[in-house]
Amino acid sequence: MPELAEVAFYAKAWHPAQGQTILRVHTGPKPRFFRHTPAAAFAPALTGRSFLDTRTHGKKLLFAFQNNLWLTGHLGMTGELLLAPPDHLPTAHDHLVLYTAHHALIFRDSRMFGAVLLDESPGPPPAWQALPPEILSPQFTAAHAAAALQRHPRSPLKAFLLDQTYFPGIGNWMADEVLFQLRLHPATLAASVNPSALRQALRTICQKSLQTIAVNWSDPPKNWLMTHRWKAGGLCPRCHTPLLRDTLRGRTACWCPTCQPQSPP
Repeated sequence: MPELAEVAFYAKAWHPAQGQTILRVHTGPKPRFFRHTPAAAFAPALTGRSFLDTRTHGKKLLFAFQNNLWLTGHLGMTGELLLAPPDHLPTAHDHLVLYTAHHALIFRDSRMFGAVLLDESPGPPPAWQALPPEILSPQFTAAHAAAALQRHPRSPLKAFLLDQTYFPGIGNWMADEVLFQLRLHPATLAASVNPSALRQALRTICQKSLQTIAVNWSDPPKNWLMTHRWKAGGLCPRCHTPLLRDTLRGRTACWCPTCQPQSPP
């Protein structure tokens, strides 16, 4: 599933069309993708408006259009944003395509866990403004992290880090990376974690990911878990111990049993 850095990478795909006017709109026939705003609403709302700007917040996307129209989206598990020539013919998985004189702006999603929503408001939609502090924002302080940990003291840290209410943008591989950098087992209880150390690890991983993956899909440092966790028989980049994988509250976790030993209950 696209996480903070992958979402930032995809968000740039539509940048070349900024300032261009939407001439026509294609919506696919799958109602599941348009579960928040009916598909029939997109063409009349977007046609004739200029595409102004793109923003991201964690895993969420926000596109600004002329005259206070906003398109909110998320990529789900398999969504991606693409840019194509204006004669692009939509595929079966191109659920939303915005055509300008020079480009086709495509939202493609093979499994339809993504979604889009239209809003009209003078500023970003209220739901967007109500999102929690981003990890790299000044508001994401050690006190903020401590308050989150205190609310769910018995939660295993791996599962808790995936809660977008507190850690927007963090997904499966980034949560594993945080645990690896902190040398903590995925089942470590939230109450036992140092909030300042957690905040610093989150910020470091987000910053480096945005400097690598988000720029050109390149890998982060080789001494990160991320570049080894995908491989069958992958080894820990620190100690070369074979990595372990297991399911924790429905999500796969990967860790090094030597660097991240489980504390006794």
